[in-house]
Amino acid sequence: QVQVVESGGGLVQAGGSLRLSCAASGSTFRFATMDWYRQAPGKQRELVATITSGGSTSYADAVKGRFIISRDNTKNTVYLQMTSLKQEDTAVYHCNFRSFFTGGSVQYDAWGQGTQVTVSS
Repeated sequence: QVQVVESGGGLVQAGGSLRLSCAASGSTFRFATMDWYRQAPGKQRELVATITSGGSTSYADAVKGRFIISRDNTKNTVYLQMTSLKQEDTAVYHCNFRSFFTGGSVQYDAWGQGTQVTVSS
């Protein structure tokens, strides 16, 4: 089984920055697609950013130009660098680990407990 643990959340003023980390266990990290999701109170969970095993990235429109997702396969860790934070970025941020068998079926689909990000005015 794969376990993922997020860290790096906290309280920051609007306009500030935070870097979130997500560490995964196991030996398949380098093959995994990693996602950052967030869920604000009373709202549905939304996809924030994705990085594939090959390093391709994609972002939600709401965070483009402000957030950067990256990965370090030597540390089994994915990062989310968040800049120019806004109050609407306040949410619990979750990491999702997805890996697949050669035929495309899911091998692992693991979620962390999340880390709280609060942006104050």
